[in-house]
Amino acid sequence: MLQIEALLREYDRARAYTDDLWRDLTPDEVTWRPHENSSAIGWHLGHQAHVAHFMIRNLTAAEPSPDPELDALMDSANPEKFRGTLPTVKRLTDFRTTVAERVHARIGDIAAGRVGAPTQLTVVAGHLLTTLINHEYQHDQWIGEVRTTDLGHPLPPDPDSEHLRRVDGYLVVDVL
Repeated sequence: MLQIEALLREYDRARAYTDDLWRDLTPDEVTWRPHENSSAIGWHLGHQAHVAHFMIRNLTAAEPSPDPELDALMDSANPEKFRGTLPTVKRLTDFRTTVAERVHARIGDIAAGRVGAPTQLTVVAGHLLTTLINHEYQHDQWIGEVRTTDLGHPLPPDPDSEHLRRVDGYLVVDVL
């Protein structure tokens, strides 16, 4: 398995690729839903961050949500047609940034041994980061499909990493 520092770089690379997929879109394109049973790009952006925070919170450190009002909206347990009105692009961006900072802070504490059971949590952190990276890329695939098929924008090139490959069309970090 990759070291924690290398996985944090892969996490940042995955997030940067997500940004490449949406940052050049208009706010209307980010919040537009192709149909009732589909999610907007903005929902995927919030969901990626929501899952990252939820996983870090529940597996490594209990801490409050950075934006509790978004928790129910960004939960994939809600059927698409009941996911409600999305927040502004700025709020989604702020949420994503705050969650990424928290991921880095908590995983950094684990890597530095500033936690109880540091060896055990290092194992957890490695698997957790791998899951978060692959979850980011999973939703990037869907964002990319809406971007190209529905909105007519080209895809950016895949991220450059020796640890990435495509499986069933999805980018995955392959650390095993």
